[in-house]
Amino acid sequence: MLIQIKKSNQEDTKQFALFNLGFRPFFLGASVFAVVSIMLWMFVYFSNGFANIKHITASQWHAHEMLYGYGLAVVAGFLLTAVKNWTGIPTLFGKPLAILFILWCIARVLFLFGTTFLPWAASADLLFGLMLVVAITLPIIKSKQWMQLAVVVKVLLLLLGNIVFFLGYFGVLSNGMLYAINGAVLLFISLILMIGRRVIPFFIERGTEVRVQLKQYKWLDISILVVFLALFINVLFIRATYLTMAFAWALFALNGFRLCNWHTAGLWRVPLLWSLYLSAWFINVGFMFFALQAENNNLSILTLHLFTIGGIGLMTLSMMSRVALGHTGRDIRVPSPWIKLAFVCLIVSVIFRVIVPMITTQFYTLWVLVAAVFWVLGFAIYSAIYMPILLKPRADGTFG
Repeated sequence: MLIQIKKSNQEDTKQFALFNLGFRPFFLGASVFAVVSIMLWMFVYFSNGFANIKHITASQWHAHEMLYGYGLAVVAGFLLTAVKNWTGIPTLFGKPLAILFILWCIARVLFLFGTTFLPWAASADLLFGLMLVVAITLPIIKSKQWMQLAVVVKVLLLLLGNIVFFLGYFGVLSNGMLYAINGAVLLFISLILMIGRRVIPFFIERGTEVRVQLKQYKWLDISILVVFLALFINVLFIRATYLTMAFAWALFALNGFRLCNWHTAGLWRVPLLWSLYLSAWFINVGFMFFALQAENNNLSILTLHLFTIGGIGLMTLSMMSRVALGHTGRDIRVPSPWIKLAFVCLIVSVIFRVIVPMITTQFYTLWVLVAAVFWVLGFAIYSAIYMPILLKPRADGTFG
C-alpha cells in the first residue's frame, strides 16, 4: 500500500514537486524572504517611517522577522525532512504541508506592513508554530525515538518565545520583546550546536578527498550542553554579569577545542564544508564577544549580528544548499560554482556589519547598508540556483 501511494504521488507531481517534502517550500520561502525582508528593513532603517510600527521598536520588528520568520522557516524545512529520515515515518507532504507553508506566508506578508495587522499576523504565526511542533513530534513518538525529543523541546521553546513577544507587544508581559529576541538567538545557537555536533564532523569525514576520522569526546559534548544551558538561564533570568562572562569564556574554550578537533586541511577545498565550519567559528568567536561585552547585560548589536549573520545566516545557507541537493537526488560533491559566491557574500556581510564598525564608526550607516547589500546578494544567488531544484521532482525519479 505504501508503494502504491508513492507511485501515485510521483505521477501527480511530475512537473511540480514543491510540496513533496518539507525542505522544498520552506527553504525556498526562507531564501526569498531573506531578500525581501532585508530590502524592506533598509527602507525602514533609512526612512524611519516606511512601515507602520507601533508599540515596538523598528529594530524589534526586524529582529522578530529574521528570527521567528526566516530562522524558523529554515528549522521547519530541515526538521520536517530530518525527522522523516530519523524515524522512517513520513512527515507532512501535499495539502497539509501546503497549509503549514501558507500559514507561514500569511504571517510574513502581514508583518511586512509593520504592526498594522499584527493580531492577524500573530494568529497565523502561532498556529504555524503549533502545527510545526505537532508535525515533528508525532513521528518521533510513534517511532519511540525519545532522544530526538530534545530537538522538539527547542522548537517548543521557540514557539513559547514567539508567544512572549506578542504578550510583550500587547502589554501583558513587561519586556516580552527583549526576552523573546535574546532567547531566540540563544535557542538557534543551541540548535546549531546540537545538530552541528551530529552532522558537521560526519560531513567532513565523508566529504574530503582524503577520508579522515575526527576525534570526538562525549565529556566535551556534555560539558558544552551544560554550560550553554547555564548561560541561557543566566542571560534570560538571573543576569549576573560575572556568570555571563564565565559561561561565555568557558563555551569559547570548550567549543573552540571541539572545532579544532574537527579541522582537516581538505575541508577548505569543499565550499559546502568550509562554509559550515567557518560559520561554526563565527558562533564561537561570538561567545568571546559575548564575554567581553557582558557588562551591557544584553546582547550587544555587534555580537548579535556576529551570531545571526555569521552563525545562523551562513550556517543555514550552507545547510540549505547541501540538504536541497542531497534530498533531490543530486550529487552534493558538485554544487553550482555560484554557491561559493553566495557564501562569500555572507562573509563580507559579517565583515561590514561586525568587524568594520569595531574599527571605525565614522560611516556606520554606510557599513550597515553594505552589509545588507551583500546579505541580499547572497540569498538572491541561492534563490536563483535552487528555485528550479526545489520546484522540480527529484533527479532520480523517486518521491520526495
